[in-house]
Amino acid sequence: MFLRTQTTGGRTYLLLVENERVDGCIKQRVLHRLGRLDQLQASGQLDSLLASLGRFSDKLAVLGAHDRGESIITHTRSIGPALIFERLWQECGIGAVLDEQLSERRFGFALERAVFMTVLHRLFVSGSDRAAERWMRSQRIAGAEALSLHHLYRAMGFLGAPLAPPGQAKTPAKAPSKASTRPKVSDDARHELRTRKDVIEEALFARRRDLFTDVELVFFDTTSIYFEGEGGQSLGQRGHSKDHRPDLKQMVVGMVLDNAGNPLCSTMWPGNTTDVTSLAPVVKRLQTHFGIQRVCIVADRGMISDTTIADIESRGWLYILGVRMRRTKEARDEVLARAGRFQTVHAKSDAAKAPSPLQVKEVWVEQRRYVVCRNEDRAIKDAHDRLAIVSALVQALQRGDKTLIGNNGFRRFVTGTGSHWRVDEAKVAEEARFDGKWVLRTNTELSARDVALKYKQLWTVEAIFRTMKSQLDTRPIFHKTDDTIRGHVFCSFLALVLRKALQDRLEAKGQGELEWAHVLDDLNGLQEIELTVQGKAYRLRTETKGTLSAVFGACGVALPTTLQPM
Repeated sequence: MFLRTQTTGGRTYLLLVENERVDGCIKQRVLHRLGRLDQLQASGQLDSLLASLGRFSDKLAVLGAHDRGESIITHTRSIGPALIFERLWQECGIGAVLDEQLSERRFGFALERAVFMTVLHRLFVSGSDRAAERWMRSQRIAGAEALSLHHLYRAMGFLGAPLAPPGQAKTPAKAPSKASTRPKVSDDARHELRTRKDVIEEALFARRRDLFTDVELVFFDTTSIYFEGEGGQSLGQRGHSKDHRPDLKQMVVGMVLDNAGNPLCSTMWPGNTTDVTSLAPVVKRLQTHFGIQRVCIVADRGMISDTTIADIESRGWLYILGVRMRRTKEARDEVLARAGRFQTVHAKSDAAKAPSPLQVKEVWVEQRRYVVCRNEDRAIKDAHDRLAIVSALVQALQRGDKTLIGNNGFRRFVTGTGSHWRVDEAKVAEEARFDGKWVLRTNTELSARDVALKYKQLWTVEAIFRTMKSQLDTRPIFHKTDDTIRGHVFCSFLALVLRKALQDRLEAKGQGELEWAHVLDDLNGLQEIELTVQGKAYRLRTETKGTLSAVFGACGVALPTTLQPM
């Protein structure tokens, strides 16, 4: 393919032509008449056409040489992950906030790039941080070329480092020797500890708050993460494991989301910290350091206590809190016993995308307001499961199987001593009272319907925890110091921030139904091939496929040209 001129009627035209073989003879075929040569020169279009044709000729030369085996491929790297998430990293302000934190610190490496690379690895591959360095070599990440594993560890240590109280210089903490015992740390000290990542979270929120509306709701929940090792100097402790690993030391991680589902902050405590003691310090932090003076906080069943509620009310905050209806005497004996009709919020439906059936009922006990919620589908399942347990129990009793007493499922439905055991019909009837129900306590003026629906949004936090612990593979943790452990978990928090940012942009473009796994696979599959043809170096981009057009369009990122000279 080449350019040719043709003169007709005293005027010269520029043609795009190609040679083709017809009946054994080479003939020229006009592909396109580009226009009058004098007009193209006057408008400057001629230079652009020549440059474009040159690039196209390069592409043909490269592809032709590669097909003939004359090219040399020197390197192949993924470019999709960095292209998209670099844009979101900057738009969310994470890079700028990190630079602010580094303004008075000097490191011998690009710390901000180390954090970005770690977060990117957490999004796409996850797993141990030890694998991050090798993964980095398969990616083109600007500014990360000189990083190694110890740089990543130092970056996480920086993120999780405690801050000195105002007016006091920080003294580096000495790791305890093997022979030493861990110093006892009071609950107040645990909750008041401020670290570098706390300041970063608050700065990110301040940037977002300037752009969007005020916070109306915050959702709070906790989970546990176990360690393969000691778990730092103080974070690793034995406690209730939500991963069902009581044999290992663990830590408690709290997460706060705003009403739009954006991660606001994360908090980490030793593994022996109870849920009920964790909520009040979080509320205090949101008020003191985030500047959120009045909001409704939504939290799960393990957070409720008279002390916690009193603390929240003293700060003028509203709350919607789950109640342990089996363990809380007032909920069990009075709230659930009160007569009253349920109001239908969502009727039972067989439609695929219909919301779960939901009924609500308001109950007052003195000055305390409760909302009883009921899911009909869940109630049917609970009754069916209990019937199966009781039927198996009856069969076991008929066989004289005494080992059943140690079975947790059976134990709550049997009564007797020694060799005389029987089904406790009263306990069976009592358990039926809880079928498909959950109880909420609130001091809001919202309708019972709205209280229940806002509480259901808390499940978003639970979903995020599942994402953080599985897809982002935050657990188990191998780090040996509290600082790097906190930094490790915080990198997963930042990964969640980026994930939410991308999901928001896809939803805004009507692409919210895209499978997350497919998005990651397609981005990672967008590669750049460095090759040399006849002494000239080029970058060749692989084709776009799958979700890539939607993702790049939603983020406003232009795809690199297919072929670029280096």
